[in-house]
Amino acid sequence: MPYNLEQTPQDMAIYFMTAAPKKLLSFFKNAIDEELVTDWSYDKDGDFTHTSKQWINKAWLHPEFENECLSLFTVPPKNAAVSREIYAEYHSRFLEAMITHCYALFSQGIATAQPTQKDNLKAIPQNSSLWDAK
Repeated sequence: MPYNLEQTPQDMAIYFMTAAPKKLLSFFKNAIDEELVTDWSYDKDGDFTHTSKQWINKAWLHPEFENECLSLFTVPPKNAAVSREIYAEYHSRFLEAMITHCYALFSQGIATAQPTQKDNLKAIPQNSSLWDAK
């Protein structure tokens, strides 16, 4: 069934439709621990950051469980903004990693084009063109 904005929550940055969201998250973390996924790491809070030199610690993705989906929301670094480029890079690369390594554990992976209420908007510069569409 195609994605339907009318039937799903509107406040998600990235989400993966799955009957087992905790299993999906655990599987992905295990792939990181076993070094099958090398472009991502997670911290003691369970937040993910990209590990490439260019993108490390530019943002974090915070996982939450909602109904039958694993949701991830943007968390900025301290005293820094999350630009459109960083937002796009983190979302696209995370989707890529999940499709590559966890494809059997979810049916859909979807990212919002704009920040959501649960993304940390305080880190976004007020004059950023990223939010012009809102």
